[in-house]
Amino acid sequence: MRIPFAKMHGAGNDFLLTWINEAPRQNLVEAAKGICNRRTGIGADGWILISQPPPGEKEYEAAIQLFNSDGSTAEVSGNGTRCAAAFLVDVGLAWDTVRIRTGAGVKALKLLERCGLTFMLEMNMGQPGFPEGETIMLDLSSGPRAVTVVDVGNPQCVVEVADFDFDWRGMGAEIERHPHFPKRTNVSFIHPVDEHTLEVRFYERGAGETMSSGTGSTGAAAAALHLGRVKSPVTVATPAGPLKLRSEGEIYLVGPAQIIGGGEFYL
Repeated sequence: MRIPFAKMHGAGNDFLLTWINEAPRQNLVEAAKGICNRRTGIGADGWILISQPPPGEKEYEAAIQLFNSDGSTAEVSGNGTRCAAAFLVDVGLAWDTVRIRTGAGVKALKLLERCGLTFMLEMNMGQPGFPEGETIMLDLSSGPRAVTVVDVGNPQCVVEVADFDFDWRGMGAEIERHPHFPKRTNVSFIHPVDEHTLEVRFYERGAGETMSSGTGSTGAAAAALHLGRVKSPVTVATPAGPLKLRSEGEIYLVGPAQIIGGGEFYL
């Protein structure tokens, strides 16, 4: 089967986008693993299936379903949703404001700037929740570790660190599958630089290390704000570049999305 795709990235977090009617009707998990494989497929952090709303639906311009590169599904991705919004603008199905139904509800995005196939958008990430309070102690192989659990539409576990000169990838893999998180979790390691800046590393559920993460940046900023480590607005310095966030109860994330190619994957 030939699967058409557009390839995009949001701050280095890359995705493949396919209209749902052009995707396989069965075995989507295997298709996701195949198309996202960086050696034998096209390669991406995730695969996004896009569908148009039914006739008469006025709440949103499109709906998306997100598969991680390991075939698991995710409720929402900030960078991925931004990519989907930019894709809809590019094909003429949305304009200055884009509403997209995700697994975490309808998300509203605003187009701030466009230059060719590069877009800058602001996304309302919603109000973060702290289901377990300020911090909890998580028993790890290296010993107990204080973490902050954040709900930003998907699960986030935020770990404050003094630097990144340790095996944070190994710790991220351990936390992702820790028994405390039966559905697994995304992990962000944060290092406050000043009162408006965080340096962050990401280990995402179902994808592993990523260069950037919209929901991970939101969870990181929300936890740092909650703990009093930073003040709004917050710049999250990721390995792929900065993302800008501000808190007004709800958190707003500004970041890029770029269309970088397209083609067909032979499944």
